[in-house]
Amino acid sequence: MLKEKALTTMFAEAKKYLMDKIQNQPVLGVILGSGLGGFAEILENKTVIPYQNIPHFPQSTVKGHSGKLIIGSIDSRFIMVMQGRFHYYEGYKMSEVTFPVRVMQVMGIKNLIVTNAAGGINPEYEPGDLVLIKDHINLMGANPLRGTNISSLGPRFPDLSEAYDKEWRQKGLTIMQELGLKPLEGVYAAMSGPSYETPAEIRFLKTIGADLVGMSTVPEVIVAKHGGMNVLGISCVTNYAAGISEHKLSHAEVIAVTEKTEKTFTRTLTELIKVTV
Repeated sequence: MLKEKALTTMFAEAKKYLMDKIQNQPVLGVILGSGLGGFAEILENKTVIPYQNIPHFPQSTVKGHSGKLIIGSIDSRFIMVMQGRFHYYEGYKMSEVTFPVRVMQVMGIKNLIVTNAAGGINPEYEPGDLVLIKDHINLMGANPLRGTNISSLGPRFPDLSEAYDKEWRQKGLTIMQELGLKPLEGVYAAMSGPSYETPAEIRFLKTIGADLVGMSTVPEVIVAKHGGMNVLGISCVTNYAAGISEHKLSHAEVIAVTEKTEKTFTRTLTELIKVTV
């Protein structure tokens, strides 16, 4: 386990590298999920930095995650966009999965939007729907805050009673209505992956109150809340979860649905950024 001094030094080195590359202070971070990376292309005044160039950054290994950090502006707001994330199932430690969020924190970013591709458990959801996350269930078998707490970053026992900012979420539901979308919100269950869930597991998740299921997001949200950040979560429903339909699951289907949803997702995310809390 890395010691506190080593971790804080790593955060500082990544921060210095990035701050030397950009002219404006980002006020918002965005993490783009599988197949949703196209949003980053609409940013203006862009600086594009491959992950491999950033000190201590992991590398994306999953199709649909291009592995670039893009800093640019939307509506005069400078934002930092992760075009691809890191997953626990790739073999990374939780400290590596959440490393970029810590870097955003030490850079002074106070707001974070996390997005993902998710399986739909709630029968009201259809592939292509966008759903605002109102709460989550951590079933990954790990917590990114396990180990020695770095008190300069946050408290030992952070409160998660409002992990996803209620005010921001309410604004988001209004925006979805104005854009002609179904104003949906739900509970996201995080599993470790990489295998998809069995029908029995989906029945269990439905019983305990999950509307969506995926293999990401929750570690980043826990760390962001530990660091005092405001968080908004968005899931793109890419398929019916196992057992809900007879159709077998594949990552190719996930990418295909997100590509079809890209314009709607980009338009919605742009409006959500404009009403950042």
